[in-house]
Amino acid sequence: MSKYPPVYYSDYLQIDKLLSSQKLKSNEYGHKAHDEMLFIIVHQVYELWFKQILHEIDSVNTMFRDDIVDEKSIGTAVSRLHRITEIQKLMVEQLRVIETMTPLDFLEFRDFLIPASGFQSFQFRLIENKLGLSDNKRIQYNNVDYLNTLEEPHKKLIFDTVKDPSLFELLNKWLERTPFINTKKFNFWQSYKQTVENMLEKDRNIILENKTLSETKREFQLKNIDITLENFDALFDEKKYDQLLNEGKRHLSNKAMLAAIFINLYRDEPILHMPYNLLNYLVEIDELFTEWRYRHALMVHRMIGAKIGTGGSSGHQYLMQTVEKHRVFVDLFNLPTYLIPRSELPKLPVELVRELGFNHSKA
Repeated sequence: MSKYPPVYYSDYLQIDKLLSSQKLKSNEYGHKAHDEMLFIIVHQVYELWFKQILHEIDSVNTMFRDDIVDEKSIGTAVSRLHRITEIQKLMVEQLRVIETMTPLDFLEFRDFLIPASGFQSFQFRLIENKLGLSDNKRIQYNNVDYLNTLEEPHKKLIFDTVKDPSLFELLNKWLERTPFINTKKFNFWQSYKQTVENMLEKDRNIILENKTLSETKREFQLKNIDITLENFDALFDEKKYDQLLNEGKRHLSNKAMLAAIFINLYRDEPILHMPYNLLNYLVEIDELFTEWRYRHALMVHRMIGAKIGTGGSSGHQYLMQTVEKHRVFVDLFNLPTYLIPRSELPKLPVELVRELGFNHSKA
């Protein structure tokens, strides 16, 4: 027998409270609209998933707040970020359910909802803030600060998140502390820079010596080499990189970006595999929220056309603007720009390989 008192399934999940939380405005006004039930339940389910995503983000942020992050925590963080991506996939697919409602079905109760809007989902704003979406990147809602659409208790929750470092800020600091990059016998930065310069010079010579190329094609390919070199120059030159930071064209610090490149290039080394997975899941989270925003915008366009949204915004046009602008980990998306073939990687010293591979000799 269990040492704990028995629990009834319905009581534990508070099913009665859950099932009585659908209050149809169309019923209240005496104009029953069948699809309002679907509309409410779909959005309630979204809010439940938002709550779970916040639960996971908060736990990961807590792990990364200390100056030293326990290596065991990286595996836990990776599994929780993975969980978020699986929830996001459900969120995207869930749009198919609401799309079974036609525009005419929605019009039956749409006017009863004004000025309520999904834009007022304070939980989704919390997710954006905790991930690291900065205010200067936000698309304004009706030329009004998003906080002005929320009631005071929810505003306070939002303000509280600003006091704490976001996942992006914590990631930046964590990457800056990456070991192995500059040791007595190995300077990754110098080795990597020399390798890149050699590769680009080799490519330039191949283009110049290729007699089959027309002058136009040769100039085009040489121009691409120059553009690639400019991208790398900005990485190698701290002043140029800091200028890009000030212009909002980069977001991770130069040191953090270097670490992220190192982790991606040498991800096959055992000790770097989990950090690589962590970076990869952050990219996937950003990608899936972008996909969800885009699918949501298409659904809104399909449902209300060019009408103004219930919250007074420009409907699908506002949502489309957020698709690109509200991404957080853009720098991680740009990492492939700086990757080089495995065959060209600077060779690591034997001592460093031992450290990266968890190889320990007997004392």
